[in-house]
Amino acid sequence: MRGRTGRRPLLQAERHIPEVLQEFLVDLEATQNSAEVWALIVDVGRTLNLPFIDFISASNFEDWKKTLFIRTSYDSTWLNNFNEDPDIAKWSYFRAHAVNHLTPIAVGLEFIEEFHHMPQARYAVLEEAARRGIRAGFSIPLRSHAPPQAALITFCGDHSRREMKHIIQTHGWVLQTVAMAGHQAYLSHFSAEFTTRNRISDKQRELLEMIGSGLQDKVIAERLGVTVSAVRQRMKNLLNKTGLSNRAELAALAMSAGLVDDPLNRMSREDGGVLVEMGVPATTRARYRYRDKS
Repeated sequence: MRGRTGRRPLLQAERHIPEVLQEFLVDLEATQNSAEVWALIVDVGRTLNLPFIDFISASNFEDWKKTLFIRTSYDSTWLNNFNEDPDIAKWSYFRAHAVNHLTPIAVGLEFIEEFHHMPQARYAVLEEAARRGIRAGFSIPLRSHAPPQAALITFCGDHSRREMKHIIQTHGWVLQTVAMAGHQAYLSHFSAEFTTRNRISDKQRELLEMIGSGLQDKVIAERLGVTVSAVRQRMKNLLNKTGLSNRAELAALAMSAGLVDDPLNRMSREDGGVLVEMGVPATTRARYRYRDKS
């Protein structure tokens, strides 16, 4: 990240965070696509001597089988042989922890005794990872709720348990912030790239926008200068291409891909009101336990 040109000048008030995080966030503001976001995340990992990075996202956190994407900063093809065994493939930190919990966790062979019991076959995967320099790491669970999604970013390196604990204690909140901000930016770009990634034509994109805007077939036909039957045929082709099953799902896709505004955002703009709430209701008051360090 250092030496990147075109970075905006920072206010002095913005400089009270670690430099590596400061640079990451400023560069993140200027990203134009998901690949640039990923490059920044990997750059942070390498800067902190955690070069082995995994990024996995499921399109529905209630069904981890619906994987949205998997990215790794290293050649992970060696995992293919292990994943041929379904009992191994279904077991991972993502599925065992991140789908259900929000707490970051230490991972890898060095921390195996601190985690849930795992199958012996999975233990062999961690041993092979350690042999390849992926001995210990830090995994951050992530969430997006429209639609519901679960994700996980893991930063790993060739470290002993003691060394990894020091990295977590020193840079843990930096990694947490990088993962959360990076995930948000990545998904925003990833959604916007849907039409390009899936080769949606300009005409299909236009139809998707109209469906997302709530226009009926007759109105769409008039605007496009075609027949209603032609609109329905185009819609059928779009359903086949996207793997969706009905008009409502196409409308939801248009919103998720950023082709139309989220109705909630549209309503708040039109209403012009601001909701202000002060205090914490007694029924939802959080409880915290403090340790006496005296």
